[in-house]
Amino acid sequence: MQIAARVFMSRAVSEECGSAVDTMALSLGWLSAAVSGLVCAHALQRTRFPYFWRDLVFLLRVVRYGARLEFYRWRRSVRTVLDRFVEQAQRVPNKPFVIYEGTAHTYRDVEQRSNRLANVFLDSVGLQRGDCVAMLMNNEPDYLCVWFGLAKVGCTAAFLNTNIRSGSLLHCLDCCGARTLLVDLLECLESILLDLQQRNIQVWTMKSHVRYPQVCSLLEQLDVGSDKLVPAELRATTSITAPAMYIFTSGTTGLPKAAVITHLQSLKAASGFSAFGATESDVIYTSLPLYHSAASLVGIGGTIELGATCVLKKKFSASQFWPDCRNHGVTIFQYIGELCRYLCNQPKTEMDQVHKVRMGVGNGLRQDVWRKFLLRFGNIKLCEIYGSTEGNLCFMNHIGKTGAVGRSNVFYKLLFKYDLVKYDLVKDEPVRDQHGFCQRVKKGETGLLLSRVSGISPFFGYAGNKQLTEKKLMRNVLVKGDAYFNTGDLMAEDQEGFICFRDRVGDTFRWKGENVATTEVAEVLSVVDFVQEVNVYGVEIPGHEGRAGMAALIVRPGFVFDGDKLFDCAVKDLPAYARPLFARLRETLEMTSTFKQQKFQLVQSGFNPSTISDPLYVLDYHQKSYVPLTDQIYQNVVSGKWKL
Repeated sequence: MQIAARVFMSRAVSEECGSAVDTMALSLGWLSAAVSGLVCAHALQRTRFPYFWRDLVFLLRVVRYGARLEFYRWRRSVRTVLDRFVEQAQRVPNKPFVIYEGTAHTYRDVEQRSNRLANVFLDSVGLQRGDCVAMLMNNEPDYLCVWFGLAKVGCTAAFLNTNIRSGSLLHCLDCCGARTLLVDLLECLESILLDLQQRNIQVWTMKSHVRYPQVCSLLEQLDVGSDKLVPAELRATTSITAPAMYIFTSGTTGLPKAAVITHLQSLKAASGFSAFGATESDVIYTSLPLYHSAASLVGIGGTIELGATCVLKKKFSASQFWPDCRNHGVTIFQYIGELCRYLCNQPKTEMDQVHKVRMGVGNGLRQDVWRKFLLRFGNIKLCEIYGSTEGNLCFMNHIGKTGAVGRSNVFYKLLFKYDLVKYDLVKDEPVRDQHGFCQRVKKGETGLLLSRVSGISPFFGYAGNKQLTEKKLMRNVLVKGDAYFNTGDLMAEDQEGFICFRDRVGDTFRWKGENVATTEVAEVLSVVDFVQEVNVYGVEIPGHEGRAGMAALIVRPGFVFDGDKLFDCAVKDLPAYARPLFARLRETLEMTSTFKQQKFQLVQSGFNPSTISDPLYVLDYHQKSYVPLTDQIYQNVVSGKWKL
């Protein structure tokens, strides 16, 4: 019996051990399969979807911020960029907000000075909530103090391009309805002071010595003004789509337009740095003009959102850039394509990679300059942002892929609807089928970028002119009744979802980081007595971003071309970036079937005198004239020896 019992127990133990072994083997099998599945999934993700996790993290940042904006819309209680600044001034009052010409201005400093200005605006200038006030000022801390001071009393600021003159300036004031102008560029007003007086537009300046009786100084009132907070209800808003400011843009045609910038747009722009992974410990370098949305909305707004520090420059200097970055511990800089090229053209030094800069944020960077910049200055992540001031679409190259202006993916397309449609460059219009609808291009093909107008992506247009707003829209694009914002840009999307810029269409080109409206330039040049007809367009110059201006002219019968007169007109009435560098005399100017001036062939033919039989001229600042463009001068232009 004992032996039998032992045998039974031995068998039981053996069976139990066998069962445990089987269970363990099964578990190991499942674990092995799971690990193999994860490895395969990881390999598939790395090969087929290499940017999945970075796209997801970026999207989560964007969605989190977007949810906050929707919450504001739902509650009808908006925390504006200014509100965020006031919060930061209370949270980190002694932290440098702006460093300008070596002097640090803390959050508290700017808060107190903007308070003082707000009180002066109410007590001395006589501003009221809802007034529009135009600003014609250079980059400086007072630009921000004036901007914030106006916002604190409920006024809408209109940022004027400091390059505009005379008629364009008056046009801008009419567009936004401003009856007050704050200016530190008094020389710009000399020719129109009487016009301003006749229009009952009061002019104030931050300068102490004013030689014009029509201009008043704010400094005396500031010295005795109070820095107490004005009532918060003056700046409060219940609508996230209420105008926060106006920023002037040339758009696609004509004189500058006052793009309506709502609180929604300004808050979205302020999230840019954060979306790219910036933090409050970053130091941001901004040398772009504050009247541009890149510097004001993305640069200053982004600095405020983070609670970071901004190194503000009056204007860009290639020789001072890297010393500034080293002196102030800059970690992020803003750029346009030209800026990076200027840096690459500086003499090489042993200090080229001695800096803390880790990221650049901007637009318009060419692939060749991109590569040269990284090779020379080290591992800096360059993040392109694509979007116009007034547009309803934004692309962000958060990956940092060379040559791409943005990135799209399945997540992005769920939220933001855009299309690339076929475009006829010769006819200068989108291609439509027999039913009148546009046709989408295939992946990799170039097409006109259109962004659908919707509740998520509204288009607010321009102040004071519904016709101009409507002109930027295309209707019945893919289905009857739809509406799209026309960017005027030809783009391509590759198989991986990266968006690349190809060219601009229509009546605008970019030169030296500015939009040049060809119709505005043509209108200015047409007043010259010998000009019968003029067609302005942009031509490429090797080694330069954008396109340089060129004017094809028909000389009026009985007159002769006069380079001196053309030079005087261009210099007097056009900003430097908009002056045509070249002139071409023509017998006729071709038109499209819709009676628009034909630019395509002119653009394609360029400005080489050895391939063009028409008389060509070039802008010569030394001789103060348009002089004949010879083969030698052409070579100097192409090699960079000619002043552009």
